[in-house]
Amino acid sequence: MDFAERLSALSTKVREQRASIETEEAAKNAFVMPFISTILGYDVFNPSEVIPEFTADVGVKRGEKVDYAINHNGDIQILIECKRINEALRPEHAAQLFRYFSVTNARIAILTNGEIYQFYTDLDAPNKMDAKPFLVLDLNDIDSTLVGEVKKLTKEVFDLESILSAAEELKYVGQIKRVMAAQFREPADDWVRFFTARVYEGAFTQRIREQFTPLVGKASQQFLTERVNERLKAALGTTSYADDTTSEAVTSEKVVEANLPADDGIETTLEEIEGFHIVRAIVCSELKIDRIAQRDAKSYFAILADDNNRKPIARLHFNTSQKYLGLFDENKTETRVAIDSLDEIYGYANELRETAKRFA
Repeated sequence: MDFAERLSALSTKVREQRASIETEEAAKNAFVMPFISTILGYDVFNPSEVIPEFTADVGVKRGEKVDYAINHNGDIQILIECKRINEALRPEHAAQLFRYFSVTNARIAILTNGEIYQFYTDLDAPNKMDAKPFLVLDLNDIDSTLVGEVKKLTKEVFDLESILSAAEELKYVGQIKRVMAAQFREPADDWVRFFTARVYEGAFTQRIREQFTPLVGKASQQFLTERVNERLKAALGTTSYADDTTSEAVTSEKVVEANLPADDGIETTLEEIEGFHIVRAIVCSELKIDRIAQRDAKSYFAILADDNNRKPIARLHFNTSQKYLGLFDENKTETRVAIDSLDEIYGYANELRETAKRFA
């Protein structure tokens, strides 16, 4: 597997196993050590490369340990501190990393709970770890724009200078994106005021704030959906595929084997895109990512191997109040199972992988 596929495979592992991981030690064994070995490419069983429970005396703090130190070409280059997977990462968790950063040659520090990895360096002051990360990798929602930057830290192509030169831009772009994402989820007063002032000429009173807050949130979501639709239409061209009848119960039906006439009124939603990424993350262990394609129809969203309508992996029936995941057997007969949330797709990982294997 290439680097992106290995990241995707680890993402799937985290999603499938996180519910059974309760302690920090379990998170290290199940997720952090595989990250160090399969993603960064270091031998976790070679103490000349990966030093567990790394100790360096720091002032009056004697005998403190950081969970892992990575040695590259004879120098400690990366420090890693781990926390429990169910614990949100907070600045105080990085206290030992702050202290160790100034007494080692390390220029990169990583704070992680096994699913979220925060990467730090010393942009603000030399040899002093920054208070905020320059890069945040969330294995639950991998940002494809960051994959190449993480790859620069792998043993094979370790390129510290390159990543440090891009770190400042990564830091601020990442922070701005996270602020924007928060505003789209729950717009703050100043965000609501900004847009309200451009469409409403009256005073920004409490009543107007309450009126426009949901309107700004709704407009933001619609804007994102429309941009996604435009990109998909540009990528897919004008060809679309006819829909079938959505059932309110679990049903089975034979997949249509031929390309069907174009249909109008197709709208691809963000939820369908998220569902596609979940299925793709699950089946990438059986098929290369570039072989996993999607096509939208009026009443279902198809996930296919090789962009071939005769190689169905799954269908997402998300256009009704009750959502269904369409699964396929060896005869290409679809069975729809009701789901209430996207997370439930992971419960059918084995079935999805078995289907994908048939097209490997």
